[in-house]
Amino acid sequence: MIFHHQIETAFKALRRHRSRTLLTILGIVIGITSIILVMSLGQGAQDLILSQIQGMGSKTIAVAPGRQPTGPSDAAQIFSDSLKEKDLVALKNKNNVPNLKAVMPIVFGGESSSYGSETYRLTFFGATDLMSSIFDLQPEIGEFINEDDVRSRADVVVLGYKVKDKLFGEKNALGEKIRIKNRNFRVIGVLPKKGQVSFFNFDEIAIVPYTTAQQYILGIKYFHRFIVEADEDENIDRTVADIKATLRDSHNITDPEKDDFFVETQADLADRLGLITTILTVFLSGVAGISLLVGGVGIMNIMFVSVTERTREIGLRKALGATNRDIMTQFLMEAVILTSVGGIVGILLGSGLGALISFVLSKTVIASWSFSFPILGAVLGLGVSATIGLIFGIFPAREAARKSPMEALRYE
Repeated sequence: MIFHHQIETAFKALRRHRSRTLLTILGIVIGITSIILVMSLGQGAQDLILSQIQGMGSKTIAVAPGRQPTGPSDAAQIFSDSLKEKDLVALKNKNNVPNLKAVMPIVFGGESSSYGSETYRLTFFGATDLMSSIFDLQPEIGEFINEDDVRSRADVVVLGYKVKDKLFGEKNALGEKIRIKNRNFRVIGVLPKKGQVSFFNFDEIAIVPYTTAQQYILGIKYFHRFIVEADEDENIDRTVADIKATLRDSHNITDPEKDDFFVETQADLADRLGLITTILTVFLSGVAGISLLVGGVGIMNIMFVSVTERTREIGLRKALGATNRDIMTQFLMEAVILTSVGGIVGILLGSGLGALISFVLSKTVIASWSFSFPILGAVLGLGVSATIGLIFGIFPAREAARKSPMEALRYE
């Protein structure tokens, strides 16, 4: 029996029981659709995270208090108070970190704001004028905070687009005063619509001098972060080493295992978060892949039923000269066709749903979310579905090939 005739015969046998064929394919379709959808959204999330990290620039280094979190139990480390004013002074010393171009201390938190009868809960950042260049924040109207504002602990604020809209509407906000934690702040600038940049939605923030935030809003004398900018890309590793040495000396630490701070470059953060999203995607794809096994068992069951129903046909084919190999190949072909068709439909359906969900997310939640077609997932999905057809089809195919032609012809 030549190959193309075997394929033709397999398709005819499957078309003879269309309802049963469609229901059998459905299990494979659900499995492949789930895998493609998970991989597509996972890749979209990874691309979004990496683009947000890159928004801070490759020469940016973050210094955070506490030990570097390695699991949920270390989450409280981010509230450590180990970064102090003396550390800031030490880092600014060129003798300690010669390749440091600039350093910015940051404090942040959530607080309610009000203007007249309007209220809005915002995220405030206590920073310096360096924040403008690092995050490319140029006010649409007004100006950014400056060194004098930081030095004098000025009660001034730069509003994000959404904060201004919620508190002032169409009214001009420049020169007006909003209230944050029982203190009046004069609006000196309003940012244009910026959206999400490096995990922060700059439309929903208010930026004040860090000295003001420390003393009047938070009542603390430590920092939540240092953002350091290296002079050149090639000096990043050397700068990181100098920062660690400087802070260890400032904190009287001789054993690196006892560091009460950790340093991250944008590349470190991208690698770590990329690994996390990859692991999560693989895990979810594995869970979705269980339905493929269920679909494979369904195909094996249907093929056994088909062998029983077509016993006389098998006997007739053998009587006309078909070999055991011909019979086995025919039934294997049917199983592989079932799973391959299910794989193709699943890839198309999963991609379509992924594109639709990505479009909805980009319009309603995160504007920078984009659809990513998982080429590797499509290739693997098609290969896995065909392999499952082969594996789960081989048992009923062998059963069919073993039938005696005489007994098969007598079968009622």
